[in-house]
Amino acid sequence: MGQIKLLDCTLRDGGYLNDWNFGHDSIVNIYERLVSSGLDMIEVGFLNENYPTDVDHTIQPDSKSLDRLYHNLSRGSSMIVGMIDYGTCSIANVVPCCESYLDGIRVIFKKNKRHEAIAFCHEIKALGYHVFVQAVSITSYSDEELKDLLDLVNELEPYGFSLVDTYGLLHKNQLMHYFELSDEILKPTIALGYHSHNNFQMAYANCIELIEKNITRELLIDGSLYGMGKSAGNAPIELLATYLNDTGRSAYKVYHLLEAIDTTILDIRKEVQWGYSFKFFVSASNDCHPNYVSYLMDKKKLSAKSINEILEQIEPEKKLNYDKNYIEELYVAFQKKECDDASDKAKLTYRFKGKQVLLLGPGKSVTDSCDRIKSYQKEHRTITVAVNYIPENIAIDYLFISNAKRYVQLSAKLNMLQDKPALIATSNVTSTGEGFAYNLNYSSLLDEEAMIVDNPMIMFMKLLKELHIDGLALAGFDGYVESESANYVNPNMEHSFSHEKACDINRDVVTSIARLAPDYAYLYLTDSLYQEK
Repeated sequence: MGQIKLLDCTLRDGGYLNDWNFGHDSIVNIYERLVSSGLDMIEVGFLNENYPTDVDHTIQPDSKSLDRLYHNLSRGSSMIVGMIDYGTCSIANVVPCCESYLDGIRVIFKKNKRHEAIAFCHEIKALGYHVFVQAVSITSYSDEELKDLLDLVNELEPYGFSLVDTYGLLHKNQLMHYFELSDEILKPTIALGYHSHNNFQMAYANCIELIEKNITRELLIDGSLYGMGKSAGNAPIELLATYLNDTGRSAYKVYHLLEAIDTTILDIRKEVQWGYSFKFFVSASNDCHPNYVSYLMDKKKLSAKSINEILEQIEPEKKLNYDKNYIEELYVAFQKKECDDASDKAKLTYRFKGKQVLLLGPGKSVTDSCDRIKSYQKEHRTITVAVNYIPENIAIDYLFISNAKRYVQLSAKLNMLQDKPALIATSNVTSTGEGFAYNLNYSSLLDEEAMIVDNPMIMFMKLLKELHIDGLALAGFDGYVESESANYVNPNMEHSFSHEKACDINRDVVTSIARLAPDYAYLYLTDSLYQEK
């Protein structure tokens, strides 16, 4: 059986969470604890010429700058390595190994850059470093593409080659396929490694599977303190070290790792989060970049089902390369589901024509002005419509639903109501039961010139123009405020905006109302930032 070595990547991969700003004291503390634990390899940071020299950061513009962080610290028995993301650090910024604190350099690269990256690895090797070839997004490789890469690696003869599961997509069988293919083709002198991510909670389990594989070549397993790392994080190095100790394969001093976690990593954890999460699970289950999920979730208008349906439409070549314009196009196309709403609009016109309408939004002012709103309802015999929420103490005749996520959240409450309001839903919302009383074309109600094209208040005001109502009162449309201020009845409905962005949106809503020029009289029963001063 080949030797098993653990490599810690906290100071490099963990830096994605704090922009590599660990602070010099914490860098030293983490490093010295890792060395004292007896770990085989320690990755101490990135080389990236786009960053300045800064002793508080573990990303440095050149090898000399990275050396200065550690040059007076003992390396113990550990091999010390840095990392270069191919294309971010030229060979001119790397001194010969004999002049450097670093023993090795790991080079990461995307599939389409593999030939150029391996040529760069030859230059690194010529400087005397142990070279590690890191194939990121290994799941993007076909067997033929991986064989092509492995042939290039054999020509290079680096210290090691690692399978990098960048988005945590691998389960056991898939991992073993890539691993066994690599083990079969690679020269026996080349170490074979694995860098995991925890989107599916598989990082530690997959590492154990490889450890128990009993291959004859050297095996490299990456981990980080407390699993700290990009997106869903990595396999926890303290667990891996404990497992190897318990199975008689090593004698790491795990208590040093625990001290590093207790004195430094837990404090970082209070400021930034990592590990398994809903977002990273959804991205992994759709084999796509997590930014696609973030973009759709930030809309706060899509159910989990709808998010998955959009992600399923992403073209294979786009999945792992985030494209904001592309996902926006998919989102808009998904929302613009068409339906024939002529009949339902005719029915609504019959019920609303010539009537006074009270439109309720989810702003806190509804609760503050509850008595006034009820008096207005009674005095004017209004048809009362709530928008994407159900008020607690005010009776409503209709519920307008244009937000799929809100509808899912409201479904249980709707089922419990004795006097259920009639549901008016736009075509982007799917019913959980027998259907809606009225279905309207989502796209026909949009204000394409607005910053938020599907503002539900504007959408319903646009509909009311077609229903020939006599007048409209608005309550609970308080307007957008910066994220630190709560402005909704339900905190789950809050959006995160800067003060400047909130003001811009409020002004844009006022412009939308003027542009739509309602042909009915309207007034605000509660204070609103949409009121023209």
